[in-house]
Amino acid sequence: MATVVSARPKRRTSASYRLQRRVRKGLLGLLILVVLGYTLFPYYWAIVSSTKQGAELYTTAFLPALNFTYYRQLLDNPVFMGSLLNSAFVATSTTALSLILGISAAYALGRIEFPQRRLVLMAILMISIFPQVAVLSGMFELVNWLGLYNRPSALVLTYLLSTVPFTTWILTTFIREFPKELEEAALIDGCSHFRILTHILLPLMGPSLASTGILAFILAWNEFLFALTFMLTDENKTVPVAIGLIAGTSRYEYPFGQIMAASVTVTLPLIVIVLIFQRRIVAGLTAGAVKG
Repeated sequence: MATVVSARPKRRTSASYRLQRRVRKGLLGLLILVVLGYTLFPYYWAIVSSTKQGAELYTTAFLPALNFTYYRQLLDNPVFMGSLLNSAFVATSTTALSLILGISAAYALGRIEFPQRRLVLMAILMISIFPQVAVLSGMFELVNWLGLYNRPSALVLTYLLSTVPFTTWILTTFIREFPKELEEAALIDGCSHFRILTHILLPLMGPSLASTGILAFILAWNEFLFALTFMLTDENKTVPVAIGLIAGTSRYEYPFGQIMAASVTVTLPLIVIVLIFQRRIVAGLTAGAVKG
């Protein structure tokens, strides 16, 4: 009786397997370098361009010229420095109010049962992705009626339209991850919902508040459309508008170097804030990834 021998694939040798692993790691490293280069090169080119002057701006030299004339001009410009302070005030105020309002709404949406809760969440999501230009005329009438035109408080009010739905949606997902046993035990002990929020959940939400607050701050810091529409005088303009209004010494000169220097100067505070809170940001972004 003939025996049938089944054909089995040969095992890969250890040498070939290690070679394939090295090739895969090399390709992955090359892909990471390409992505990093594609992402970081515009920032590096902005720094290089901010140190060039005149005809140097149109050369392809990839090394900085180490000429900080444009930076000194910005530091000596009271209008630009005032716009930095205006942006800092508006962004900080907007972030603080967004977190206060957002965490209150997020607790109600994430923990308290009431009719049409999902409908409210969907409405919040729709508002957060609604284009700003669609509400520009209505907000202009509201700001003008409130007497806030050409005041920084007008920007705080209008920025809350974007940041509050955003922070509410993000914080709701964080609050849902906390075990309900903490609240049930607190309710049995006689705590109110406000006390549970402020004394139990809030101390545990440091990473999520940091990550959400940073994103809201960046959103308010970089906003251009409302700032251009509602701010009339130079002393009340924010940084994005101030950069957009930078002009050359003549009508035939495009101030590319000055704009790059201003852009780098404006980006530095955001980088410093992210570096300070980087651990909390990472912890907040990964808080809902794994359930304990």
